[in-house]
Amino acid sequence: MNMNKNFLTFVLILALTAILAACGDDNENENENENENSSEANSSVEADAWKPSKPIEFIAPAGAGGGWDTTARTVAKVLEEESIVDQRMAVVNKPGGGGAIGWSYINEKSTDEHLLFPTSPPIMFVPLNDQSDLGHKDFTPLAALTGDYAAFIVSADSPFDTMNDLVDAMKEDPSSVTVVGDSAPGSMDHMQFIKAVHAAGVDAKEVKFVSSQDGAGMTMLLGGQVDVYSTGVGEAVEQYRAGNIKVLGITSEERLTEDVVSEFPTLKEQGIDDVFIVWRGIMGPGDMSEESAAFYENALKEMTETDAWKEELERYGWEPNWMGSEEFSAFLDEQYDTIEELMIEIGLRN
Repeated sequence: MNMNKNFLTFVLILALTAILAACGDDNENENENENENSSEANSSVEADAWKPSKPIEFIAPAGAGGGWDTTARTVAKVLEEESIVDQRMAVVNKPGGGGAIGWSYINEKSTDEHLLFPTSPPIMFVPLNDQSDLGHKDFTPLAALTGDYAAFIVSADSPFDTMNDLVDAMKEDPSSVTVVGDSAPGSMDHMQFIKAVHAAGVDAKEVKFVSSQDGAGMTMLLGGQVDVYSTGVGEAVEQYRAGNIKVLGITSEERLTEDVVSEFPTLKEQGIDDVFIVWRGIMGPGDMSEESAAFYENALKEMTETDAWKEELERYGWEPNWMGSEEFSAFLDEQYDTIEELMIEIGLRN
């Protein structure tokens, strides 16, 4: 009799344990489902937290035809045509001051979440030259997109066929050659050329540089008003294809591989030890909300993964150079220090 009671008790304990375990599993599954649903809900809320509610003003802080203008129009085109952004993106040119006029306009709208602009090294060169009180820390870095290189070009009938031909002439008389760029003196187009000829042994302080901030550098070159145009590889492609210019040298480490640009010789292969990367990215006003900044960062990332964007990279000879907002911000701080050191070395900054 006692054995039967003990056995019955044992069976009841086993049954109770099984029931409790099952309840625990059900509760755990319910908790997991709740957590998953909550996570999905939070992701949905985050994704829908902010979207543009009106047309976006895309400021190119330079004239039509330059690197900033080309970048702005290309990004706007792909974002619209791929339906990544469902609002119209209007590119507006605000040239002057090597970018300072455009930056001032953007800074006045520091909380505007429907305002973007392309950026590149002049966001550092210009304030380092005391030509603007605004620099990269006054704006919101959203993403880096491309890595271009400097290109030094001459007209098709120029007596210079190589970068060394040009350097030899400038060693005899640095002021005998007139160089044009679409940025302000002391800014990118100027500095990338100065850096190159300085590395080749030219007295860089005597170089005659003309600033064409309305984006007319190519027109001046083709019109015979200047000898050399310091620009980016992307800006040289179309005129090279048309047979109107010669590319004396570009500042990449090695020859580029895409289509036409593979024909452009590097400075290094001509014995000039110089490399200069022209990075380009997108920024917004300084007081954008985290939600709107995240929206644009995600939209730009999605854009870089489209075939349409990859076709534009090939068209302009741009190298992909993606950096998200946080990485881009750290990169900008590092670049500022590097550029400042270069300017001190050449004597353009104390």
